[in-house]
Amino acid sequence: MKAQIVSDELLQKAQERLEYLQSLPAHNQDRNLIQELESKGFSRRDFMKWAGMMTAALSLPASFTPLAAKAAEVANRIPVVWLHMAECTGCSESLLRSDAPSIDSLIFDYISLDYHETVMAAAGHQASKSLHDAVHKGGYILMVEGGIPEGKSEFYLTIGAQATTGAQEAREAAQNAAAIFAIGTCSSFGGVQAAYPNPTNAQPLSKITNKPVINVPGCPPSEKNIVGNVLHYILFGTLPSLDAYNRPTWAYGLRIHDLCERRGRFDAGQFVESFGDEGAQKGYCLYKVGCKGPYTFNNCSKLRFNQHTSWPIQAGHGCIGCSEPNFWDTMRPFEEPIGNRLYSTSFDGLGADKTANNVGGVILGVAAVGIAAHAVVSAIKKKQD
Repeated sequence: MKAQIVSDELLQKAQERLEYLQSLPAHNQDRNLIQELESKGFSRRDFMKWAGMMTAALSLPASFTPLAAKAAEVANRIPVVWLHMAECTGCSESLLRSDAPSIDSLIFDYISLDYHETVMAAAGHQASKSLHDAVHKGGYILMVEGGIPEGKSEFYLTIGAQATTGAQEAREAAQNAAAIFAIGTCSSFGGVQAAYPNPTNAQPLSKITNKPVINVPGCPPSEKNIVGNVLHYILFGTLPSLDAYNRPTWAYGLRIHDLCERRGRFDAGQFVESFGDEGAQKGYCLYKVGCKGPYTFNNCSKLRFNQHTSWPIQAGHGCIGCSEPNFWDTMRPFEEPIGNRLYSTSFDGLGADKTANNVGGVILGVAAVGIAAHAVVSAIKKKQD
């Protein structure tokens, strides 16, 4: 009963917020999201299925599905400022460049994207003015892509016609932002720029500003992890539940290992010993050839990539741990297992290598004991009957 009351209160809060947002002027009055989607081949039914999927991904009750759809429709009421720091633009590519547009990418195209250097038409002084105007108005969602050289090394990254340092631009943009998201591992944790010896002193966004930052790591992150966080903010006007690394738990609450399609192979002790061997052809577990799934928190196995076609483990290569802090340093070499390192398991935290070599036997042994015990109990009960 208490849970139902909380759910009803949250539903009411989201409804009131969406009504308020709908009363605000739209960035593009002449555009309607449903019409935009239909022009690209998506029906209203497709859109509602997407809304239901996003509702489930955000760990919300099914009753929130109409509100998730409404949140997408009013997304053009809240401006978004997207900054590029030291990065490869892969996170933007993940969201915007696909062989066929997804609902996620179309929604992101529909919102009030006040500044995004990669896709905006303005350049030079005009681009700088666009950013200045957007930041001056305030109340926007700030998304930052890339690591940021900091301190005496700030000059390693200068941006725009005035040669402003990336750190300065990020600090100024963060001041008037309503919500701040670090998009991708570089912005969340420093990324490859911060890998040893980190010559430019690249830092995550959270080290540049003292305002709360939601990390959305991945190299790149799933488009749904990006859009989902925007939807959450539109729905509730608050930050989502976060883990110890400020990652949204709805997206990063479980290990890759927990939901991996090859988990059964791991439990059975069936491992690929080298790429291309018989085990690889049979879809065995990739732990022994470097998969970092047991150490990595992300939802790749559920969302996948390339229009949800596949993901690295399905394609035959282990997870490299790209959504974890300092993964370039801590997860290498990427095609060898991590030795002498513990992670939480049902086997009292046995080292991963030891588990890989023995877990199959342990599980089968326990199963055998359980089967034998069940047989004995069944026989006794039958005899009593």
